[in-house]
Amino acid sequence: MPEHDEEPAHDGGWSRQGRPTRDVGYEPSLAYARERDRHDPLRQFRRRFTLPRGRIYMDGNSLGAPPHEAVREVHRALRDWQRLGIDGWMSAAEPWFGWAEQIGRRQAPLAGAEPDEVVVTGGTTINLHQLVATFYRPRAGRTKILTDALNFPSDRYALEAQIALRGLDPREHLIAVASEDGHTIAEAALERAMTADVALVVLPSVLYRSGQLLDMQRLTRTAHERGIEIGFDLSHSAGCVPHALHAWDVDFAFWCNYKYLNAGPGSLASLFVHRRHFGRRPALAGWWGSDKARQFDMASEFTPAAGAGAWQIGTPGILSLAAASGALDVTLDAGIERIRNRSLALTSYLMFLTDRQLTPYEFQVATPREPERRGGHVALTHPAAVQICKALKARGVVPDFRPPNVIRLAPVALYTTWEEIWRSVRHLRQIVASGEHRQLDATPQVVA
Repeated sequence: MPEHDEEPAHDGGWSRQGRPTRDVGYEPSLAYARERDRHDPLRQFRRRFTLPRGRIYMDGNSLGAPPHEAVREVHRALRDWQRLGIDGWMSAAEPWFGWAEQIGRRQAPLAGAEPDEVVVTGGTTINLHQLVATFYRPRAGRTKILTDALNFPSDRYALEAQIALRGLDPREHLIAVASEDGHTIAEAALERAMTADVALVVLPSVLYRSGQLLDMQRLTRTAHERGIEIGFDLSHSAGCVPHALHAWDVDFAFWCNYKYLNAGPGSLASLFVHRRHFGRRPALAGWWGSDKARQFDMASEFTPAAGAGAWQIGTPGILSLAAASGALDVTLDAGIERIRNRSLALTSYLMFLTDRQLTPYEFQVATPREPERRGGHVALTHPAAVQICKALKARGVVPDFRPPNVIRLAPVALYTTWEEIWRSVRHLRQIVASGEHRQLDATPQVVA
């Protein structure tokens, strides 16, 4: 099929189904995509990443591509280890002893936090356990945790476990607000569920399947008006969407660093605690949460650090900190506002092409159309999503699949091109139009 076979005219911002795309001026031609790439203000950042050769990488919302700076910092940390041994804790180029706090201070502006409200530590689910163990205080009349039915499973497992640790039944004390359409959750429904028996609310900033961005400021305000503390999982928004956690008065938050923050597979995660909670004793105490000036006193009594660092538990992985530090250089150089603007433009363009090229083939966009209601990826639904994802990978496009019928595509602002989006949509259309996906097994891969 020729590369310029797409319709040459644009539609003035309306899809074939009559829905406004809010993207007036987009055009469906390859020439248009290439022209946008030539004039893209962030185009130079792609050169700072190593991307899979000969492939279109559309899965940065699951695992970000490696920045050269991350690799450089890991190599430097290895050399410091070779050269200094244990003295690297205080004498490395970036002394290891306070590195987690130092990277947290650098990350803080991305979350709209004060410098001492963020620390890089643990894993995402470990940090969730730590924070819920601290902030969930069931008492007479207030025993329930509120979440949503579409939340990432690991978060739900942790919430159920924390309830069970209090001797309560998760089936009774975990409220999971249902979705009306299977893809999104209405803020009003979450607010209605913030009843007098709720002790804590834990929600995602962005729903991992559909890419819906919740109104965190509104939900925090409502929770506090009703005497409820609230925290958010920012895994699908950190490094992609600006936040104002301190100004919004969010009680706590946590996120992984291996998606849009590109810190590598299984990297250390981050947590935020609003400074008005400083002084509250972490429920899961560990020596790395000690006041740094007293940590090596080896005292029997735990003296927590003054800021978010108190919620650390064990010694951080230095090589993971190195990757996180190097990767953060790229994000900070680009600027979170510019990243957000380009991300919205790319996801809008992907939805525009889907409307024009894919809806006749049973594809539907499950991600909210409004820019203020979506994160950094687009969820497409199709009855044969499993086979289509496999066919895409065979053609060199890397998506991911989420059951039962979702294809997630993430045009990442720091490295995805407009042409790659155009080619991905073209592959999707060719796959379904030709029926080649029907020849593939419908069993999902172990890692989808």
